[in-house]
Amino acid sequence: MKILWFTWKDLKNPLSGGAERINEEIAKRLVRDGHDVVLLTAGFPGGASEETQDGYRIIRVGNRYTVYGCAWRYYRRFLKGWADLVVDEMNTVPFFCKYFVRERNVLLSYQLCREIWFHQMPFPLSVVGYLLEPVYLWMLNDRQVITESRSTKQDFQRYGFDPGKVHVISVGNPVPPLEDIQSAVKCSTPTVLSLGSIRGMKQTVYQLKAFEIAKRRMPALRFKVAGTAVGSYGKKFMRLLKKSPFARDIDYEGVVSEERKMELMRESHIILVTSVKEGWGLIATEANGQGTPAVVYDVDGLRDSVRHGQTGLVCRENSPQCLAETVVGLLSDRAAYDRLRTQAWQWSRELTFDRCYGDFKGAVEAL
Repeated sequence: MKILWFTWKDLKNPLSGGAERINEEIAKRLVRDGHDVVLLTAGFPGGASEETQDGYRIIRVGNRYTVYGCAWRYYRRFLKGWADLVVDEMNTVPFFCKYFVRERNVLLSYQLCREIWFHQMPFPLSVVGYLLEPVYLWMLNDRQVITESRSTKQDFQRYGFDPGKVHVISVGNPVPPLEDIQSAVKCSTPTVLSLGSIRGMKQTVYQLKAFEIAKRRMPALRFKVAGTAVGSYGKKFMRLLKKSPFARDIDYEGVVSEERKMELMRESHIILVTSVKEGWGLIATEANGQGTPAVVYDVDGLRDSVRHGQTGLVCRENSPQCLAETVVGLLSDRAAYDRLRTQAWQWSRELTFDRCYGDFKGAVEAL
């Protein structure tokens, strides 16, 4: 089978994240099984216009904003009629492949944007995006869809998509889980971790506020932060961190290597995730594999990647106060903590990319 995959980012793009890791793992396995795969995606400074990665071709055209028009033109000129299947990946904005490709096509979307518009885009673009999203979802609601969580499937149903046409695939864990959970040696003092880009939709400021609340009840508590501080929100977070009455108990490491990232997950007792919404919440799954449970906000994606009371805890209320209370409660109950981290680790070992790929193939075969 020949597969043409429209996506605005590939794994080498500096803005790549969990979605691109999943795409790459699926593409590698498709090639391994004898399929031809082409990713048609956006260019970025320093990125080659064309290259082969793990057997699949990457063709880069335009940039993050112009890729939609440039990809359409490239397809019409060079790839029209080539593929047996076209994947239209909607990462915020779709390519609207149904309107110009001749081939069988499917919509791939790891999450809908919705309220994220107000956390990621300046006014009035945020309002424009928020109002337009239901319109283009209506335009595409006859499509077959592949997504990664029940939360996102329910989101699609709210916008008129037939639930029988929305296929949920499992998520693979990009960080190899520990072979033995006992090798995850924790810090000598209770430690909570914030990991990932510091930007509006991640609501990292709420994690800092929760730490400060919890610190007053648990004086030994420490806070580790790793990730890039992005834009005005990142600057605001750094100002608040420096002014915190507990600044000396906060370790900010900035951007870290993959090796250090895994060390931080192994050493910390809990990872905090407070996103506005996610497709899944891959960072929680990664931490689980390193023997660390997650405490998360009750939002789309995070309530899928954390099984409340089994592999971690989902806050009953999305606020720094409730986040702090949940953290203190878990760290104060050693038996409950050990049970959660063990079950989280066990579940993470089930979430493999081979399983993810098998689900993807099943979804494609069901189209």
